[in-house]
Amino acid sequence: MRRYIDCREFPSEMKCTVAIAADSEDELINAAVQHAVAVHGEHDTPDFRAEVRKAIHVGSPPA
Repeated sequence: MRRYIDCREFPSEMKCTVAIAADSEDELINAAVQHAVAVHGEHDTPDFRAEVRKAIHVGSPPA
């Protein structure tokens, strides 16, 4: 089943509107963490990955 994470749920100064979707939870977490590190300056740590995992929704992101 499709899963997604939506940056709009995490208000930031840059007002990021990226939504990332994947069929695999691991693939989604990897892509979301790569985005957060590259764009938002986060650090790839086990604790951060756990937080990302909590933000996963089932389905497709709203338009």
